[in-house]
Amino acid sequence: MTHEAHARPWVEMRGIHKWFGGVHALKGVDFSVRRGEVVGLIGDNGAGKSTLIKILSGVFPPDKGEILIEGHRVRFRSPKDAKQHGIETVYQELALVDNLDVPGNIFLGREPALVGGGSLLALLHKGRMVREARDLLARLKVDIGDLNALAGELSGGQRQTVAIARALYTEPKLLIMDEPTAALAVQEAKKVLDLVRNLRERNIGVVFISHTLQEVFAVADRIVILRKGEKVGDFPVDELTIDEAVKLMVGGE
Repeated sequence: MTHEAHARPWVEMRGIHKWFGGVHALKGVDFSVRRGEVVGLIGDNGAGKSTLIKILSGVFPPDKGEILIEGHRVRFRSPKDAKQHGIETVYQELALVDNLDVPGNIFLGREPALVGGGSLLALLHKGRMVREARDLLARLKVDIGDLNALAGELSGGQRQTVAIARALYTEPKLLIMDEPTAALAVQEAKKVLDLVRNLRERNIGVVFISHTLQEVFAVADRIVILRKGEKVGDFPVDELTIDEAVKLMVGGE
């Protein structure tokens, strides 16, 4: 990571507030991510993590505050707007289609065609999909075996990798990962963490959300802590211990 990559945040959220009826879910939160930086976002249940990333990914508008990309103010009206600005999200519930194979899931909704452009009569270019899927997985330095396997036959870690590959096909600048290791065995979780490190090397910013603090500390450059809708900590990872992070999360002395 160069100094230039860290010079200015790629995305900034400033003074973000969100209300749901009488519940003040986010209270003036500032949050930023640089290119090639992994930011761990942690907090207890109800701290506001999901609300913050849903605002960043275009699901909700903020009620107050602003979002800037490369210093320019942006307004997301939908997740499609966020994607067009280079922000992709992999949610805990992966939304893979179990009866489609690996390339079919990676290209879901943007299948390349041999003829007919985007028409219903277009013939899908299966060979190209397999080739591009294989290339993409190779760049991510992951091997999920038989690309013809149906998603429903894959392990949890393989499914997570396919979901990440699908998000990365558009070459985003920022990837939000919501509990990417929650349902995984230790070895599979380790592969996902290796994948996060690989994204950092490719200068992609990552927001990494996990209840497993050991994993967050293993991959993050910086850790942001929310408690009851407020930001209560923002530290380089080497200036914080897990015990200190837990105390900030729960409000203990």
